[in-house]
Parts: sequence; structure tokens; C-alpha cells
Amino acid sequence: MEINLEEAFQKRIDEEIKIEPRDWMPEKYRKTLLRQISQHAHSEIVGMLPEGNWITRAPNLRRKVALLAKVQDEAGHGLYLYSAAETLGMTRDEMLAELHSGKAKYSSIFNYPTLTWADMGAIGWLVDGAAIMNQVPLCRASYGPYARAMVRVCKEESFHQRQGYEIMLTLCQGTPEQKAMAQDALNRWWWPSMMMFGPNDDNSPNSAQSTKWKIKRFSNDELRQKFVDVSVPQAEILGITIPDADLKWNEARGHYDFGVINWDEFNQVVAGNGPCNKQRLKARVDAWENGAWVREAAVAYAEKREKRKQNTENTNAA
Repeated sequence: MEINLEEAFQKRIDEEIKIEPRDWMPEKYRKTLLRQISQHAHSEIVGMLPEGNWITRAPNLRRKVALLAKVQDEAGHGLYLYSAAETLGMTRDEMLAELHSGKAKYSSIFNYPTLTWADMGAIGWLVDGAAIMNQVPLCRASYGPYARAMVRVCKEESFHQRQGYEIMLTLCQGTPEQKAMAQDALNRWWWPSMMMFGPNDDNSPNSAQSTKWKIKRFSNDELRQKFVDVSVPQAEILGITIPDADLKWNEARGHYDFGVINWDEFNQVVAGNGPCNKQRLKARVDAWENGAWVREAAVAYAEKREKRKQNTENTNAA
């Protein structure tokens, strides 16, 4: 019977029929989705931190409002994704407990510091650009709640990417000092952005199964190559240089060749030893603990409303 269920499940996947929360699914599929969706949600929430501290330091009111709106969008993305993950049987409190304990991971990119205003441009252009490469295919993921959540997320991320590129373009068309600031930001964010796609395909143990289940549609290396091919012409328009001496167009492949990624750095950051790992995690734990009274008040208010509703119904019935 178990084999038949597995075969029927895979048949639905192959026929592009969405899997919904009440449908039967292999336990490994459920756990794979929980790991991926919760990690994605954590990344959106932690990703608010590097940009949030620049809201009050943005150069003008227009920039402040736009950055505030972007950070607010990221909070919404986290909520959509936590809600999608909850349909797989794990509570939001449980997911956050795993984040705070260090058991659950989030994107390595958010463990790097934001040193100048140009970093807001580089993050929008490169980090959100890489995120779009990863996330647009997720709109066709086999799990319905995840795919539907990603539709709005991707629309908003597209706006964020354009916003970041416009910041970089403004800086590159400004003073020599401003253009140098943009180049410095590119130098610091290029390689961490390349790492966002995860390990090379040969070292990505979950990719094959996730592809078979159509959670993933493209491999890590395919997405990384696409990111490079799109980013190089954009850097040329800006007039700044991608920090890779091995970067060159390969006519035979029809793609850009690029240098070797420092996977030791990637592994160190993922293991919790990046420049801002401890700072980011502490900020999230502090926010959770300081917000306890809000959660308790919300629960008390909901219980009070429910009790009042029951009393009203009892009175009307009498």
C-alpha cells in the first residue's frame, strides 16, 4: 500500500498537480518542505536587520520612505512563508525556537555588515537579484501553499531589485567619491551573493530529490550562471567592475566563465562564524523576548472576545 501511495504521489507531481495540505505526502517530502520554507521565512525576517539600521540614516526623505517600505515588505514575506510552513504541521513558535537555538538556518548573505549607504543599493541589486533567480521558479513549486505565497513575494522582490539598482546608478552618476562607494559595495557583496545559490551541484545532497519532487526547478549551478550572465551587463552600464579576475565571456558556452568561490568562507558563515552571525541571532532573540508582553496581550484579548461572544450567544438563546 505504501508503494502505491508513493507512486500515486509522484504521478501527481509529474502531472503538475499541486499538492495541498490535506493530501497524502511522504514524510521526507513534508520535512524537506518544512526545512526549506522555514529557512526561507527566517531569511526574510533576519534580512530586515542589515537594512533596518539604515532607515534613519538614508540620505533624504524619499530614500527613507522607500527603504522603510522595503523592510516592511520583507516582514510580510516572512509572515506569508511562516503561514505556508504551518500547513505542514509545525507551529510558528516551534520554527522560531529552532531559529533562536541555532538549529534552523537562514541565508548566509545576511551575516555580512552594511557599512555604507551604497550597501543598500548593492543588496537591492545583487542580493534581491539573486533571490529573484531562486524564487521565481518557486511560483511553480509542487506544494500549493508555498507556490501561491511566492507569487506576491516575487512581485515585491522585483521592485526591491529595481530600487537597489537605481541607488547604484545614482551613486555611479554622482561624484567620484560616490562612485567609489558603489564600487566598494560591489566588491564586498559580489561573492557573498554568488554563495546565496548554495553549494555546487556535486555537493548539494538534497537537490536531486527536490528536483524530482518539483520543489526545485533548476539546479544551484544553473541559477548561479544565470545570475552572472545577467549581472555583468548591468555592472557595465553602471561603469563599475565585478571583482573577479577570471570573469570573461566564453563564446563556445554562450555564458560567462567566473572564478572559484571561497567555499571555506561559505561553510564558516553557515556554521555560525560569519562577521555578524551572533549579532543577527541576538537581535532576533531579544526581539522575541521583548515582545512577549505583546503576544500575551493579544492572546488575552482574543480569549476575552471569545468569552464575550459566548456570553452574548447564551443570552440570546435564553
